[in-house]
Amino acid sequence: MPPAARATHSHPHPPPPRSSNKLIPYLAFVIFSAIFVFKVDILISQTISSARRNQVEAMMRRGSEKVVVRNGTFHQHFIHSWGEDRAHILEDGELLELSLDKLSGAGFESRRTFLFAKIDMQIKLIPGNSAGTVTTYYLSSEGNRHDEIDFEFLGNSTGNPYTLHTNVFCQGKGEREQQFFLWFDPTQDFHTYTILWNPKTILFLVDEIPIRQFRNMERYHVPFPKAQPMRLYSSLWNADDWATQGGRVKTDWSAAPFVAAYRNFSVDGCVWSYRTKSSACTAEELQSRPAMTAELDRRSRLRMRKVQRDHMVYDYCRDRWRFPRGPARECRYN
Repeated sequence: MPPAARATHSHPHPPPPRSSNKLIPYLAFVIFSAIFVFKVDILISQTISSARRNQVEAMMRRGSEKVVVRNGTFHQHFIHSWGEDRAHILEDGELLELSLDKLSGAGFESRRTFLFAKIDMQIKLIPGNSAGTVTTYYLSSEGNRHDEIDFEFLGNSTGNPYTLHTNVFCQGKGEREQQFFLWFDPTQDFHTYTILWNPKTILFLVDEIPIRQFRNMERYHVPFPKAQPMRLYSSLWNADDWATQGGRVKTDWSAAPFVAAYRNFSVDGCVWSYRTKSSACTAEELQSRPAMTAELDRRSRLRMRKVQRDHMVYDYCRDRWRFPRGPARECRYN
């Protein structure tokens, strides 16, 4: 390769070093520019933040003058516990519907647990042929020795009445069933079903009429649910192996989906804290709050006895076939 060609391909010598004094103006310019940009950025951020804050405050002022969108009752107090998309909360959270088809039913439960409460719920049951279906509404604790207070609505074929099934479990033992035919059609409109549970008694009421009482009779060695906090549950499911006429009438799936509706939930109760293992109610409140001290007066007892005489269709206290050794101890006092 000729010398000229070698020269053009050889690496050039590095440039001579510049004097450090010549770099000072450049460094000063860079530092000044960085500080300027930083301050401008802060100013812009503060301006944007102030504008957003003013906008939020203006929205809040406008919101205080108008009706604001809020979570409704069922959004606040319940969670959809099973049944995928078969539970629907409607009307801004004030109406809940459960549906049942051949694949599944559905259920929901309260976010909070209670140690004593008065709970009201308006329910409209499945119209038409509801045979084989069960709509439940009950309080229950957890574990094998759980306590439970049950409303269950057993469906029937078209034209035949629903059976309202009630039961009380104490420390895991139930078998305290009483059943009723209601004096109205529970599928045509909403009706109020109440569970009142306090240290003295358990009351089942329908449209404010007492239908059953289970009194605290611990002094007679009868267990009473008073130590385990309970959550409210409700569900709609298929039980055609036993629910209607002992399982003789099966669910007609051609009528599915079956829908039960809930509204106007209210509770006056003592919220239980699992963190502190204590109730929100003081001992004084348990002795003074109306829901915590309520019992049947003479007039209410007479109304209850009339309902039981006219509409009760099963009473475990009178079932000698199931209990040949005689009725349970509480039967003689309730």
